[in-house]
Amino acid sequence: MTHPEKSAEKLDAALARLKTALEQLERTVAVRLEDDLSSAELEEELAIMQDDRGRLALELDDALARVSALEKTRDEVLRRLDHASAGVAAALETAVAARGEE
Repeated sequence: MTHPEKSAEKLDAALARLKTALEQLERTVAVRLEDDLSSAELEEELAIMQDDRGRLALELDDALARVSALEKTRDEVLRRLDHASAGVAAALETAVAARGEE
């Protein structure tokens, strides 16, 4: 093998290694870009979820306040019904007693 042939083989081998290295670099850059995009998308999703969580927390607080108000109203209505029921029962007893005296 002559000296120019060895040089050509060395050059071809070096070019093949360079090509392989460049292909690996391109794959690495592509993966990194994809990871960066995924990270950005995840951060955006997290921000949206945090906004939703805040909104839902406010809605839950409002709902709990409404439930509390409804429970107070229900208790007042029950108290008034009990009072009215006792009044009706007393009136009926009076009416029955008055009839019995007749």
